[in-house]
Amino acid sequence: MRQILATSLLALGLAGLAGPVFAATQYPLTIENCGQKVTFDKAPAKVVSIGQGMTEVLYSLGLADKVAGTAVWVGPVLPKYAEANARIKRLADNDPSFESVAGLEPDLVAAEFEWHVGAQGSVGKREQFSGLGINTYIAPTDCVAKVNTDGGDGVRKELFSMNLVYEEIGQLADIFDVKDRGDALIAELKKREADAVASVAGAAGKNLPVVFWFSSKEVKGDAFIAGKNSAPAYILKTLGAKNVVSTEEEWPLVGWETISQANPAVIVIATMDRRRYAADDPKVKVDFLENDPVTRELDAVKNKRFVMMDAQSMNPTIRTIDGIEILAKGIKSSGLAQ
Repeated sequence: MRQILATSLLALGLAGLAGPVFAATQYPLTIENCGQKVTFDKAPAKVVSIGQGMTEVLYSLGLADKVAGTAVWVGPVLPKYAEANARIKRLADNDPSFESVAGLEPDLVAAEFEWHVGAQGSVGKREQFSGLGINTYIAPTDCVAKVNTDGGDGVRKELFSMNLVYEEIGQLADIFDVKDRGDALIAELKKREADAVASVAGAAGKNLPVVFWFSSKEVKGDAFIAGKNSAPAYILKTLGAKNVVSTEEEWPLVGWETISQANPAVIVIATMDRRRYAADDPKVKVDFLENDPVTRELDAVKNKRFVMMDAQSMNPTIRTIDGIEILAKGIKSSGLAQ
């Protein structure tokens, strides 16, 4: 009896030392996603990912082996996923056709932007995919408190929050029955954000006026600048800086004469491999800023306070945390933080 009791106590002791036990997903699983209920009878075995941000979330959850195809890329994949990404079929750098996506016979199509798989459905409407027995999932970052317009970046009614990214990670982790990975990823991102904020806690540049320049259709024309509720606006609020734009549009076109009135102290310049617009190339952006008679008088340009940031870090994705880290480092290196 003593031996049995001792053994039982030892077992209880070892159990107490074990790590947390994560509950397995109970199927069928039904989630609310961008205004629709989606039911999963089991974890998807094959997914097509439309949007670089969505693809990198799936990779970060250890689901590269489930990804049959990807599309819509702005720049290189996160370096640690380069090898896995090279083995996965890229349907298109931009919008893939409905036929190419459906032809891979996925269980799930996961989209970063609603205008790819939504009411407008530049790739296909959700009803088209469900008619083939294919579930769809759209990132909450692109539909919660956001109105998407046909062919545009949409209007965001509330300030973006990383909580929307964490919601996406949590839902995908549930869908694929990898809750432990989802919780670990969220914890890692939250810690990195806290560390970045702490690094500029003594910043001399609180309320520092900053502008995020994504691109321009014409180099000397109006610029796509981050709106007041965008992911870059969240980066600025997190670090205590100030956005020079007050519109709710995600990426409004703004003239440099208007921007000059705010006289930004720092200009964050998007870098990307894409060459869709004339000002996609960051070298073209800098050359314009330093030579245009209006922009060369800006405080940021005079002091060469340019922060280069990959375009994906300006989108509402896991890379938004990269953006916080990059801008925090840029503020410190420019002498605007103690």
